[in-house]
Amino acid sequence: MTDRIWLSSYPPGVPSDIDESRYTSLVELMEESFQKYASLSAYSFLGKELSYRQVDEVSRTLGAYLQGLGLVRGDRVAVMMPNVMQYPIAVMAILRAGFTLVNVNPLYTARELEHQLKDSGAKVIVILENFAATLEKCVAATPVKHVVLCAMGDQLGLLKGSLVNYVVRNVKKMVPAYNLPDAVRFNTALVQASGRTLKKVAVKADDVAVLQYTGGTTGVSKGAVLLHRNLVANVLQADACFQPALVKIPADEQINSVCALPLYHIFAFTVGMMLSLRAGGKLILIPNPRDFPAVLGELAKHKVHVLPAVNTLFNGLANHPDFGKVNWKSLMVSAGGGTAVQSSVAKLWFEKTGCAICEGYGLSETSPIATSNPVNTTEYSGSIGVPVPSTWLKLLDDDGNESAPGEAGEIAIKGPQVMAGYWQRPDDTAKVMTPDGYFKSGDIGVMDERGYFKIVDRKKDMILVSGFNVYPNEVEDVVSQMDGVMECACVGIPDDKSGEAVKLVVVKKNADLTETQVRAYCRENMTGYKQPKMVEFRSELPKTPVGKILRRELRNK
Repeated sequence: MTDRIWLSSYPPGVPSDIDESRYTSLVELMEESFQKYASLSAYSFLGKELSYRQVDEVSRTLGAYLQGLGLVRGDRVAVMMPNVMQYPIAVMAILRAGFTLVNVNPLYTARELEHQLKDSGAKVIVILENFAATLEKCVAATPVKHVVLCAMGDQLGLLKGSLVNYVVRNVKKMVPAYNLPDAVRFNTALVQASGRTLKKVAVKADDVAVLQYTGGTTGVSKGAVLLHRNLVANVLQADACFQPALVKIPADEQINSVCALPLYHIFAFTVGMMLSLRAGGKLILIPNPRDFPAVLGELAKHKVHVLPAVNTLFNGLANHPDFGKVNWKSLMVSAGGGTAVQSSVAKLWFEKTGCAICEGYGLSETSPIATSNPVNTTEYSGSIGVPVPSTWLKLLDDDGNESAPGEAGEIAIKGPQVMAGYWQRPDDTAKVMTPDGYFKSGDIGVMDERGYFKIVDRKKDMILVSGFNVYPNEVEDVVSQMDGVMECACVGIPDDKSGEAVKLVVVKKNADLTETQVRAYCRENMTGYKQPKMVEFRSELPKTPVGKILRRELRNK
C-alpha cells in the first residue's frame, strides 16, 4: 500500500515520518538524558526516588562489572525481575557495556526458563531472589555461568532496604529456599566494580539490543530480535503520537508515567521505560499491578500524566472503591494495548477520569507499537487507530495478495520498528516476512475509508459455526457491556452439528446474574450463530502476567 490515506487522520503536530537517524542506539538516547536531566528524578519505587545522575552512575558501575566477567561484545545477559529499581539499572548497564538484553518473565517455570536461557545462550542472569529457586532447578542445564542476585530493597538505602528485605523474606515469605552458592549479590557486584571504568563501546544501530521472547501461545517461545534502531524508532514514533497530549503539561512540570505493566513486556519496556527516559520523565514503578489497593495508594502520592495499561488493568482500577483517592485531573495519556480494549471499560474510564483510552496495537515483533488512535480522541471507536509515523500497513488474503478494499485480511506491517527476525530461526522468520519486507501479524483486520484499522480477531481464535465466522472479540465486547458482567471470554468448542460452537465464560460483577439472563441478552444483541451454546461462570479468567486472557486454557477445560 503506497498511498498512506491515514496521514490525513493525524492530529496537528504529528509528523508523517520520524527521523530514524536521530540516535545511533538506545545507548546514545539514554546518555543524552543522563546529561540533560541529571538532577531530575528518574524512578520512584516504594517511596524512594533515584535521579538520572544516580542511575547513570550505578548503571555505569554495573556495566563495568559485567565487562569484567570476560563477556564479549554481543553476549546475552538475561534479566528476570518484576518492576524494581534494579530492572532499569540492569538494562542500561547491559546495553552500555555492549551486550544484548534477554527479557525474562519472572513467573516462568523452570522448564520455560531453561528453554529461554538455552535458546538465547545467555551467559549471565540478573535475577530477583524471589525467583532464585526456579533458577536453581535448571541453571546446570543452561549456558549461564554468572548469577547476579537482587533483593527487593537493594536500592532503597540501608535502613529502608533492610526493612523491606526483612518483610519480603520473613513476614510475607516471598523468597522460597534456594541454593546458588556462586551467585553474587547485586550490591556486592557494585562494590567490587566501584573502582573500575566502563569501557566505551561504539554501539551501532544494527547491533542487537534485546531478545524479546514471544508468549509461546502458538508453540515454542521464540526470541524476536530487536535491534537498537528498531527500539529507537519506536520510542520516537510513540513520542510523536503522544505529543498533542503531552504539550498540555506545563513546561515546568516533569512528566510522570506509571509503570504498572511488567518491564519484561515490550509494551512497558518501550512506552514505559524508554519513552519516559527520553522525555526526562519520572517513572513510577509498580511491582504488583494486581494489588489494586497498593497501586491506587501509590498513585495517590503523585501527579499522574501517562498511564499505559491493558484492558483488565483499566477495568480493575476503575471498578475499585479506592479509585477516587487518586487525582486523575492531570492524566493526559491513557494508552491501551496488549489486548483489545472493551467499549464498556473505555466508557467507564472516560467517565471517571475525563481522559479517553487511546488504544494502540503492536506485537513483540514490532517493538511493539504499529498503530495508535489519536491522543486527542474523546470517544471509543473500537479501532486500533492508524499506523504510526514511518509505518505502512496492508491486509493480505490467504494467498498473500492484498485484500480488496473493505474486505478483512491478515494485518501486515512494515516500518523501522519491525524486528530483524526470530533468533536463530530462519525458517520461522521466512514464514512471517513477505518478500517486500512486511511482517505478517497473524491478526485479521479491516480498514475503513479514513485509514483506521480494526482487529476482527486472531487467525487461530476465529470460530467457524456452520460456515459462518464468529470473532471472539466481538462477542466479548457485546457481553462485557451487560450489567452484572465484570469480565468475559469466548472460545470455540467442537460441536457435532455445526463443527464448532461458541462457549462463553463469565465473571460476575453481581452475584445474582443468571445464565438465563446472559442468554436473553445475547439473543437480543447477536445473531443466532454468534450466540453461545455453552455459558459458564467462573470467579476469574486465566491470564498472562500482562493481563491477556488465555483463551486456550478455557478451551482445554
